[in-house]
Amino acid sequence: MKKLPVHLGIHCHQPVENFYHVVDYAVEKSYLPYFEVALTKPDFRFSVHYSGWLLEYIKNNHSKLFSMMKQATDSDQAEFFSGGYYEPVLASIPSKDRREQIRKLNGFIEDNFKVSPKGLWLTERVWDSSIIPDCAEVGIEYVIVDDYHFIAAGFYESMLHTHFKTEQDGHEMLIFPISEKLRYLTPFKPADEVADYLRSVQEAGGKSITIFDDGEKFGLWPETHEWVYEKGWLSDFIDAVTESGHSEFALFKDTVKEQKPAQITYLPTVSYFEMGEWSLFSERTLQMENVIRELEKTHEDDTTKVFVKGGIWKNFLVKYPESNRIHKRTVSLSKKANESGDLQLLDALYKAQCNDVLWHGIFGGLYLPNLRNNAYRFIIEAEKRLEEVSGMKFPSVETGDFDYDGYDEAYIRTQSTNYMFVSRDCGQLTSLEDKDNLFNFLNTLARRKEAYHEKLFAAPEESENIETNDEAIANIHDGKAKVDEEYRKHLVFDWHNKNSFIDHFVAEFDLEAFEKVTFTEMGDFANQPADMKTEKTSVAFTRDGGIYKNGVKHSINIRKAFKPVKNSLNFEIDIKNKLDICYVMELNFHLNNMSEATINEIPVSEGSFGKSEKFTLKDTNTPKCVKINFNSSVEMFAYTTKTLSQSESGADLTDQGICILVPFEMNGGINIKGSIELL
Repeated sequence: MKKLPVHLGIHCHQPVENFYHVVDYAVEKSYLPYFEVALTKPDFRFSVHYSGWLLEYIKNNHSKLFSMMKQATDSDQAEFFSGGYYEPVLASIPSKDRREQIRKLNGFIEDNFKVSPKGLWLTERVWDSSIIPDCAEVGIEYVIVDDYHFIAAGFYESMLHTHFKTEQDGHEMLIFPISEKLRYLTPFKPADEVADYLRSVQEAGGKSITIFDDGEKFGLWPETHEWVYEKGWLSDFIDAVTESGHSEFALFKDTVKEQKPAQITYLPTVSYFEMGEWSLFSERTLQMENVIRELEKTHEDDTTKVFVKGGIWKNFLVKYPESNRIHKRTVSLSKKANESGDLQLLDALYKAQCNDVLWHGIFGGLYLPNLRNNAYRFIIEAEKRLEEVSGMKFPSVETGDFDYDGYDEAYIRTQSTNYMFVSRDCGQLTSLEDKDNLFNFLNTLARRKEAYHEKLFAAPEESENIETNDEAIANIHDGKAKVDEEYRKHLVFDWHNKNSFIDHFVAEFDLEAFEKVTFTEMGDFANQPADMKTEKTSVAFTRDGGIYKNGVKHSINIRKAFKPVKNSLNFEIDIKNKLDICYVMELNFHLNNMSEATINEIPVSEGSFGKSEKFTLKDTNTPKCVKINFNSSVEMFAYTTKTLSQSESGADLTDQGICILVPFEMNGGINIKGSIELL
């Protein structure tokens, strides 16, 4: 029998402008040693995909690795794959941006490695057939997806050791399925065990097999550097395959010339199986897991995965309003940027389309403030450039349904600061953008229940204990890491978004009750819509709502007006009601170093900051501070919003924002005036 072509590919990516020390560490522990081993094995033919920003960084900062990449392509040992330059989910960005991002990476590869990529790495394997015409137009001939994509379409796993053809509107594309079994074996099981699996595929008549996975699992994931390089797994695996007699390493470009596709196929809109679980609301994820457990009791094959599917990747934009807000800012920018043709503007837009910040799974993603900071950095940079090329006059007020939620927003631009207000959440402020430093002081994140929260504290059952020894290492997807019980107190969940100018009504104010979200809300304003009216340089919101006391609804009217004046935002809140009740204004802000944040030089951790007309929120790392002024002396309270999220190391406790609370006693109504400045 002919040898089984083994397509081994690595996908390497770092978020745009990730911490440089993190990237350097990845080069040291994973990217460089991989090529050092590969180049000593001329029979080892492999494929590589590096996202564009990472390739640029390596070229400028790690010349040794970049030279090795050239050596591997010059000798035809390695095949470079293309993709979106800044690693967007292709199905989530407009068609023209999709083509240009791929062209940009194609161009970099052609200029530096003298080869034209024909294969495409699909970011997070998010498949949607709408991408086919654009990919085909820019010279892509084949794409890599998971075998789960085929299972979800009704194929049997035994049919998938080959490649297929599909089309969209007459545009052709070849598709290679990644073997899930091989993905979970590599590099976690002994080399001989992996080679034995390849033998079984060859003996069963497989035409080819594909493993294309994160390059970081070869040295950067926990325990893998020692296992893959110091203990020699990669070298042993290469030898086991090349000396096996049943398998050989192959490049995709050669296989498509030597083999015909097995048949035509059409795949559903889908990513890998776990992504479908993660993209659901937490309760739905738990329900899905229960259904799977029940079905697996009576079905031993992959039947469950054929009929039980989670959500699609775009559900993250529904699950997390903060994600949707970032995504829709880029969608809005795209049309204007492409109309302008300005290269600086377009490049900032493409950087803002990087996928990592828009979702959350086993890695931090949206939960990492630095990734959100970078997304807003490029959005603000792009919009600032758009203002320049369009000759915009300040101040400017623009309205529209910018986040596609059915309600209008108001975007006020000034020379130094931009402000975004939403009518869906009663006139709340969702962006406070420092244009001098490209920083959004409202880059906050609400605390939400995640399906994995309780699992973080559950001790693994004895039968599930992970054994790590010389024969194998743990896979981070096993999800068995246990978190210190002390973290449980941070499982607090918000029922409204963490914006600014949130309106609360309570019988009496209690800081701890607000921090733990145990207070009783008596009004219907914190997450309900308001009517919006804009003028030339200002915006106002009104809502006729209610306060619910002793089972009776009492009508109440709120009017909130905002107007930029020089470097500050003036606000006025007018509430008409005769009830004896406490109104609490909630403001949320984001800083670079919230663990050291102070209000009037008092650490935020103190919680209470006395009475004053002026309060200054600052830290040691954010270029400007937030100054909050009132027309009369008020008392201010605050706490740091923290989230508990899973990560490759187990779990992360992350500062997401500073929540400021200002209570007012209402007796027949109240009028509050003040301003917010960035200094």
